[in-house]
Amino acid sequence: MGAAIAREAHDRGYEVAVIDLTASKDVPWRSFIGDVTDEASLIRALDELGAVPDLLVNNAGIVQFAPLLDTTTESFARTIAINLTGAFTMARLVAKGMVERGSGHIVNVTSTAGIATSPGVNAYVPAKRGLAGLTELMAQEWGPSGVRINAVAPGMIDGGMSTGIYKNDAARKLRSSAVPSRRLGREDDIAQAVMWLDSDGASYINGHELVVDGGVTKAVMSLIPRD
Repeated sequence: MGAAIAREAHDRGYEVAVIDLTASKDVPWRSFIGDVTDEASLIRALDELGAVPDLLVNNAGIVQFAPLLDTTTESFARTIAINLTGAFTMARLVAKGMVERGSGHIVNVTSTAGIATSPGVNAYVPAKRGLAGLTELMAQEWGPSGVRINAVAPGMIDGGMSTGIYKNDAARKLRSSAVPSRRLGREDDIAQAVMWLDSDGASYINGHELVVDGGVTKAVMSLIPRD
């Protein structure tokens, strides 16, 4: 999803920079090495960038599939560190300059797993639910300075961390049939949502979590037979 967002932003004329564990190759944007659990590496990357971004997208994340009873404290903490604390660290570093400038926009990528709890993903659920709450808190504290903070919550996306799941045709068919739109989401669906939130048409939207899931989180009753 991160690559799809970067590509869509580039195609719309944004000057794009990506921070990741490894440098991107053969891409039309600037690439910096950084780890969201290592604040010093993020500071170095931002110093090298040399500018306060107009838009920051916090997309780094992991999911570790395991029931809670099989989840170690270390594994739980790592998921929280990358999905929640890392987003906070990056946002705080960038927001300082945005607040001083009086403008900027941060989009945090959450998940429908933080809205409709999904068993077997341990710390991913509280991390994404926490990030949604953090988005609201950031909007309350930084909004008065002209900074907007929103979130995009992807549903079942055919790509990224879910690629392995949808290699199974039965799983693909079953999950697609549960979505009111009758299809899995695409990475581009998320990129389009991020770009819309950053558009002038969304300039009065602040502290909002935009759910992009084909309607599945609202479809519980449609999956329960009446007879």
